[in-house]
Order: sequence, then C-alpha cells, then structure tokens
Amino acid sequence: MSSGYDVEHEISLLVEHMNRLGSPATTGEVQVIFKTLFDDDQVANSLESLCGTLKAAKKKKIVSYEPELLLQGVSDNVEITLLKRSA
Repeated sequence: MSSGYDVEHEISLLVEHMNRLGSPATTGEVQVIFKTLFDDDQVANSLESLCGTLKAAKKKKIVSYEPELLLQGVSDNVEITLLKRSA
C-alpha cells in the first residue's frame, strides 16, 4: 500500500459518491448538500479528508460551491454541484 495522499483517486471517489447520493438539478448537473456527504458512512470510510478532497476538486473545476471553507454544522446546507460526471 502506498503512503501519501492520492488526490486524483480521492477526487474520483468523491465523484462516485456524489453521483450515488446527489440528485439532478434543473441544469442537469448533480447536486448534493454537504451534510449528506459528510454523514454518509461510505464517504467517511473511503475519503481521507472530505473537505480537502472537495477543495482540490473545486480547484480543478470538478465541483462548485459558494463558501471558501466547508465546516460541519455551519456548512450543512451548502449545495455542492458536480460539474463533471467523471474525474
């Protein structure tokens, strides 16, 4: 097993989880609220850092969301939009 954080792999897992948990918006893009991702056992067990992975995916324009930083509780109702169906 390799040590270190494989951001590409983490982002591809995030995309799979968003496709599984999200619902299509009127624009056709998949959307999911932060709390749904944060509370999901499969997400918790497969991603090293949900917030870090979301931030990396946002930087690569794979997802979009408003706040700079997502925090449990404060960001529970933030909508995260999947811009690309695959990473």
